[in-house]
Amino acid sequence: MRHPLDRCFPFWQTITAYSSSKQLKKTGLYDFHVENGAKMVPFAGYSMPLLYGDVGQVASHNHVRDNVGLFDVGHMVQSNFRGPTTTQFLEWITPSSLSTLKPYSSTLSVILNEAGGIIDDTVVTKHAPDAFYVVTNAGRRDRDLAWFKDKLEEWNSSEKAKEGRVELEVLENWGLVALQGPKAATYLQALTSFDLKQLTFGSSAFIPIEGFHLHVARGGYTGEDGFEISIPPQHTVEVTKMLVKSPVQLTGLAARDSLRLEAGMCLYGNDLDETTTPVEAGLTWVIGKDRRETGDFIGAEGVRAHIKNGPPRRRVGFVIEDAPARQGAKIYDESGNEEIGIVTSGIPSPTLGKNIAMGYVKNGQHKKGTPVQVQVRNQRRKATVAPMPFVKTNYFRG
Repeated sequence: MRHPLDRCFPFWQTITAYSSSKQLKKTGLYDFHVENGAKMVPFAGYSMPLLYGDVGQVASHNHVRDNVGLFDVGHMVQSNFRGPTTTQFLEWITPSSLSTLKPYSSTLSVILNEAGGIIDDTVVTKHAPDAFYVVTNAGRRDRDLAWFKDKLEEWNSSEKAKEGRVELEVLENWGLVALQGPKAATYLQALTSFDLKQLTFGSSAFIPIEGFHLHVARGGYTGEDGFEISIPPQHTVEVTKMLVKSPVQLTGLAARDSLRLEAGMCLYGNDLDETTTPVEAGLTWVIGKDRRETGDFIGAEGVRAHIKNGPPRRRVGFVIEDAPARQGAKIYDESGNEEIGIVTSGIPSPTLGKNIAMGYVKNGQHKKGTPVQVQVRNQRRKATVAPMPFVKTNYFRG
């Protein structure tokens, strides 16, 4: 029997928001999902698993919080950037300090437009000074790849590339799975001779897993310890089948969304877009301290103005009384007289048993503990600005 929260889970209604009207793409695990009883839905232009069999969203969510689950994230775009000036190029299209990043370590970053708005959020992993592995969102694939192509042409034809060109390789059809949960490391350690204690949060390595040599990054989108494993197309199904054994449970998009919101993580298209700067989004930390005043990156002027003067709005968390708020719900000040913002993501939290949300409010109304009102359907509900993450993260830092 499904948990009562499953019936009101908002992701069921909003999941097609960034799906293309074109024929849906399939990851290399599509047939595997169907064979395992997945309910397939459109998401970011792909047919993706929402749930599996009769396991509800809340049960899947709780299994990842308590044990270990596996997600197919093969819809994400995996790319390699290579060339003598790769570091300088990536520091031009992102505001992050990549030159000081250690080999086989990664950082969350953002790709910015000329106004400082977020084209996409991304994870950038440094393999060597001239080689980076970059993962971007499926729903932004066309926009991102066109932007990369345009900026590479501009870079490679300029004086900036006098020490060497930068090349982009998109890893088409490669698999990517995320093993997430407090028991992920114990489970994966039994499958490899590599000492996973050497792999701390935000680091990666090529490691042997049951005869395969795979790129494994420690991190994920749930707030729990875990690993993202990149797999060549010809081995995706075989490796995944090998990984999905008790206690690992296949987990779909529904639980992925509630887990990431409890962890205070953004979903592009809901919580981030091209009109939002990283300062407004609470992502100033991805901008290298050495680059905030002098960094030569696209969108620097708009970002610096928000750092110096304060942004007009800020992303914050909320705890809402009585009923959950959905994306688009209006936020008012405590008196209810002034509209001050909008909810971008909201759920009944399976872990906390409270209604949580994330959204943007006017600067000055963003401090922890600020009382506000949220329009939930036709009624104003009391809410309080709350710190994020809502649920303490459990990353492995050594």
